[in-house]
Amino acid sequence: MRHAYVYDAVRTPFGRYGGALAEVRPDDLAAFVVAEQTRRAPELDPARIDDVILGNANGAGEENRNVARMAVLLAGLPVTVPGATVNRLCGSSLEAVVQAARAVESGDAEVVVTGGVESMSRAPWVLPKPGRAYPAGSAELVSTTLGWRLINERMQPDWTVSLGEGTERLRERYGVTRERQDEFALRSHRLAHEAWEAGRYDDLVTALPDTDLRRDEPVRPGGTLEKLAALKPSFRAEGGTITAGNASPLTDGASAALIGSEAAAGHTGLEPLARIAGRASVANEPQYFGYAPVEAVDRALAKSGITWSDVGAVELNEAFAAQSLVCVDAWGVDLDLVNAWGGATALGHPLGASGTRILGTLARRLVAENQRWGVAAICIGVGQGMAVVLENVRAAT
Repeated sequence: MRHAYVYDAVRTPFGRYGGALAEVRPDDLAAFVVAEQTRRAPELDPARIDDVILGNANGAGEENRNVARMAVLLAGLPVTVPGATVNRLCGSSLEAVVQAARAVESGDAEVVVTGGVESMSRAPWVLPKPGRAYPAGSAELVSTTLGWRLINERMQPDWTVSLGEGTERLRERYGVTRERQDEFALRSHRLAHEAWEAGRYDDLVTALPDTDLRRDEPVRPGGTLEKLAALKPSFRAEGGTITAGNASPLTDGASAALIGSEAAAGHTGLEPLARIAGRASVANEPQYFGYAPVEAVDRALAKSGITWSDVGAVELNEAFAAQSLVCVDAWGVDLDLVNAWGGATALGHPLGASGTRILGTLARRLVAENQRWGVAAICIGVGQGMAVVLENVRAAT
């Protein structure tokens, strides 16, 4: 079995819902990062790209008809480069990385561009078709921005609660207070701002042409605990603890990562950043989706032949502060290892793009901090979780 490596990663700045990227089509966002990831490999002949695999959680709007293939064409890559779109909701682009790694390890591919895209601003309303012709009644448009829609009546009601309500149940089960959530959120914004100021994202983020956005739009460096405490609960009027301040915001953006074999160094002109050492996908009760990364990481570590004591960096997508704290508590890991450059509470969570966002950040963190082992993990709606373990090849030698 061959090894698969992360050679590079790049993403757009993430824009707020209705913000700086709201006028950019998702297929154009995807095309930009695919083209940029290809351009950043100085010796890569685009015709040698074996596949482009992108994640997308919506697929109901302008990113329909296989956004990966559309991105290949819009990016100006040769028409002979194929593309496939995968959907594991919030874990879609991490799923794209896993599929690329399998292709490399099996010998089916040498170089694969992976990534993901989401424009939550441009997610359309949908209208179900009537069961019979010429209905006399009214019909309701359904938003596809986030969460359940057009629910099958055979689904158990507990499975189809909102993501926010599911997280309220999770934090009740594990005793996470509003105060801890707000403190975690404030930390995320502070670390994200400090990382931007320190130039940590300079090699990871590239602005789109004809836009003014140069940094992640949701980051609020001037926040305080007092401001966060004043926000009203978003999902429960009585006794709720989850607010717009301690949850990841609706966001637009795209990300990419270049995955290849050891021989791909000669094709790309790049040296690998990290080896993909292990991965896992797990599932649990849909309403407790936020806990799924706990088992996903434990399985991925076991497959990598290491333990938590070996891990020097963790990138955990912060769908909600409460969900993140439950995972960190369950692992018993030092919070200082987690999201040292900020997380989705501050940076944003464009669903299909978040997996390669955390993977790329992890690879760069391992190099910057000279750590050998790191974990990228993400919770996924409808009760799933994913994790990927990376080994910094420079620290391993």
